[in-house]
Amino acid sequence: MLARPHTVLAGGTDFYPARVGQTIDEDVLDIGGIGVLRGISAGVAGWRLGATTTWTDLLRADDLPPLFDGLKQAAREIGGRQIQNAGTLAGNLCNASPAADGVPGLLALDAEVELASAAGSRRLPLSDFITGNRRTALTPGELLVAIHIAKPAHHARSGFLKLGARRYLVISIAMAAATLEIADDEDGSRVVAARIAVGACSAVARRLPALEAALAGATLDHHLAERVDPAHLAPLSPIDDVRGSAAYRSDAVFTLLRRLLLGFVP
Repeated sequence: MLARPHTVLAGGTDFYPARVGQTIDEDVLDIGGIGVLRGISAGVAGWRLGATTTWTDLLRADDLPPLFDGLKQAAREIGGRQIQNAGTLAGNLCNASPAADGVPGLLALDAEVELASAAGSRRLPLSDFITGNRRTALTPGELLVAIHIAKPAHHARSGFLKLGARRYLVISIAMAAATLEIADDEDGSRVVAARIAVGACSAVARRLPALEAALAGATLDHHLAERVDPAHLAPLSPIDDVRGSAAYRSDAVFTLLRRLLLGFVP
């Protein structure tokens, strides 16, 4: 809860590099030392990830189920070890970069954010929180205090793949995250529900509802990846920039999605 407008910092891993050579003359509030905002806890309904939980904290959380594997895979590719030690989950969201590596994984987990102010608190789907390039639904005086992940109805696993100019320490050209809820029957394992999200191919990371529908009911075998169709990428709007053309991004994310789904096959 903010009594007056501030630029809020937790790790500052985006704030300071963006101001190299500039005088910082704005009001800055560092919340990194507020213990109640950090940590991961589980309850009957799901998990609460505190706003200042770092990517290293997430990677060291050994008691999280396979549902979080994709988010952990993304955490390993966010900057280097120093960035992972300082950078926070909420900071990755509030910075609202189209290439934020944590966003697709959290979208695929159907995450909600908890926002608090002097007037009270509210919860908002992550898909409604990031509204554009460097824009969020935060109102004056609000602070993102936690991220909430609900327990899925079935056994669930997640995965993440990223394409960059090199393996680490690079901004994404394209990335994809998937969460599959899986159930077993007499014919084997089937996808009960799917959540698929793509980042760095639009002003905000996007879910792919047509692909999610196409995967529902599919057998978990090597044919799973064949269900990806170029038409499923319609919600995306990739751009041309120094990292790649729009056409290259579209082709790359199609391949990423197929490879990602093959990773779920036993």
